[in-house]
Amino acid sequence: MKTGAPSLRPGAAQPIGAAGADARRLLPAWLSLSVLVALLVILLWLVVAATIDLWAPYDPIALAGRRLQPPSLAHWFGTDALGRDVLVRTLYGARFSLPVSVFVLTAAVAIGCTLGALAGFLGGWLDSLIMRLADITLSFPPMLLAMGIAASLGPGLFNAGLAMVIVWWPVYARLMRGQVLTVRSLDHVEAAVAGGASQARILTKHVVPLCWSPILVNATVDLGQVILLLAGLSFIGLGARPPTPEWGQMIAEGASNFYNWWVAAAPGLAIFSLSLSFSFVGDGIRDLLDPRTGSQ
Repeated sequence: MKTGAPSLRPGAAQPIGAAGADARRLLPAWLSLSVLVALLVILLWLVVAATIDLWAPYDPIALAGRRLQPPSLAHWFGTDALGRDVLVRTLYGARFSLPVSVFVLTAAVAIGCTLGALAGFLGGWLDSLIMRLADITLSFPPMLLAMGIAASLGPGLFNAGLAMVIVWWPVYARLMRGQVLTVRSLDHVEAAVAGGASQARILTKHVVPLCWSPILVNATVDLGQVILLLAGLSFIGLGARPPTPEWGQMIAEGASNFYNWWVAAAPGLAIFSLSLSFSFVGDGIRDLLDPRTGSQ
C-alpha cells in the first residue's frame, strides 16, 4: 500500500489553506492589506474634499445646534463652543489641509530636486553654495524655523505653506544630489558623454530619470508630515484664521474646551488617519520600486 500526500482529482475541492494561498498570490507582494486600506482612506478623503458641498447637512461656519452639545444622532461628534457641527467642519477641513499640503510638497520637491540635480551634476562652487544653504536651513528644527518664517510673513494658509516650502526643500536637494552623484558614474552616462551629448541632455535624459525612486517614496511619506506641520502652525495661530474650518485650528479650539473632548476628537482622528495612511502607502511604493519585491 502506497503512502504519501493524497493527489487531487480534476474538479475536486482544494484545501482551504491552498485556496487562500492562491488568492494571496493574485496580488503583488507590495500590495498588502495595510496598503490597500491606506489607499482606500486617502481616496475617501479626496472624495470628501471634492464633494462635501453637495451633501453636507450643515454649514461649517453657521450655527447648527446648542453650544458644546455632546455627540448625538443629530451631531455625531457634537458641536463646538459656537454651536457649529464638529464633524461637518472636520470634513470641510480636508478642502484646506489636503490642497495646501500637496502644494507645499510639490513646490519643495520641484525646487529641491532642481537645485540638488544641478549641484550634483555640475559640482564646483554651485554645489558648495547650494549645499551650504541646505545645511543652514537643516540646522534649525523644522517646526521652529517654520514658526519664525510664518510669524514674519503673517498668519494665513498661504504664508504657512510658503514657510513650509522653505523648510522642506533642502531635504530633497540633498536626496537628489546623492542620487545624481551615484548615477552620473554609470556606464551609460559615460557613453553619452563620449557620444558628444550636451550636459543638459545628459542630465535630463540619462541621469535624472534614474533618480526618482527614493524621491517618490520620501515624498509620499512626507505628505503626512506636512499635514502635521500645517496643523501645528494653525494650532499656534500662524496658519488658517477663524472661521476657516482647518484641523489644527479646530484642535486649538478643543484645547480651550479641554473637558469637551469631542471638539478636538474629529480633527485629531482626521490628521491621524491621513498621516498613517500616507506612511503605509510610502512603504508600499518602496516595496514596489525595490527590484527584490516589486516584480513578485
